[in-house]
Amino acid sequence: MRAADGSERVHACDAVVCAVGQLNRPSFPALPGRETFAGPTFHSAAWDDAVPLEGRRVAVIGTGASAAQFVPCLAGRVGHLDVYQRTPPWLLPTDDYENPFPPAFHDLLALLPNYGRWDRLWQFWIMHEGLLSAARVDPTWDRQTESVSEANDLVRSMLVDVLRAQVDDDELFEKMVPHFPPFAKRALRDDGRWAAALAHPDTDLVTTPIAEITPRGVRTVDGAEHPADVIVFGTGFRASSFVAPMRVVGSGGVELNEEWGGDARAYLGITVPGFPNFFMLYGPNTNLVINGSILVMVECQVRYAVEAIGRLLHAGHRTMSCRRDVHERYGREMEEGNAHMVWGVADVPTWYRNAHGRVTQNWPFDLHTYWARTRAPDLADYELA
Repeated sequence: MRAADGSERVHACDAVVCAVGQLNRPSFPALPGRETFAGPTFHSAAWDDAVPLEGRRVAVIGTGASAAQFVPCLAGRVGHLDVYQRTPPWLLPTDDYENPFPPAFHDLLALLPNYGRWDRLWQFWIMHEGLLSAARVDPTWDRQTESVSEANDLVRSMLVDVLRAQVDDDELFEKMVPHFPPFAKRALRDDGRWAAALAHPDTDLVTTPIAEITPRGVRTVDGAEHPADVIVFGTGFRASSFVAPMRVVGSGGVELNEEWGGDARAYLGITVPGFPNFFMLYGPNTNLVINGSILVMVECQVRYAVEAIGRLLHAGHRTMSCRRDVHERYGREMEEGNAHMVWGVADVPTWYRNAHGRVTQNWPFDLHTYWARTRAPDLADYELA
């Protein structure tokens, strides 16, 4: 194992569980001139607390989930805020998004036996399907550009009405309304603070595409140069680059990313043929969009890996490698499932799809199905040695 500081250590293990997930490698847009900017610049995932922001002109590039976490904190605090938007996000109204749990809930957890387990089961059950029905594509629906079914269109109408109630300015409202179906890309949980931040007198929402970064700021394609003292990239993560920057070498000497060829696949999002005793958490096609918690998915994967290793040892074998036919059949199932979901058909930039246009992130079925399929590993799915 080679660490980031160049040091190397050798660890001999019988199994490896890779728990780096999907959202841990900052992504920067390919904008000309980024290295020429004269002021401080950083990604929101590597926030530079040493850079003072009060009273300065700050440019934020991005309006997705990353930007939504900090833009409301900057509005009114900095001298001026320019927010550069490529695609507006859908906002899911969540009035209690940042409210603390009430004291009575803590009392129930502390004093009522098994209340925590009951609450956890309840949350799982009411969300295991969530809004999947509103994300499924109706092939007979005739307004596919802005919605994909009657249920999806109802969600769209509701979200537009909520946004209209939050935004008085007609020009800002038009900039903030997405022109793609809900759930085609990640929607944002919001309690109204996103609209309030963009409506602040010292905030400008810039929707003209960026041409380049200059030493003094940002130039858009209309030729306008927007001065900036600091640039913050709220541009998300390289979600499709699973396990990067690590190099994982399998039994045949093939490196995992070479095996994938930029198109990651894994059986149950956990195992890959030719990589024995190697398990992943939050791997390909295990992201949830609108139906439950990633924590449940990861817990299913942990249980599966531990159980698989235990069964391997109990059977008297040393290695297990996913059968290629099982892996390929599962991959076809994922492709077919995602082809019927809005994120698989809508023509909108999203990190749910890789550079090949294939959905490599999302699980297209309900959460209970994944729980059931990972409940007990089947050694018949593996080549044992």
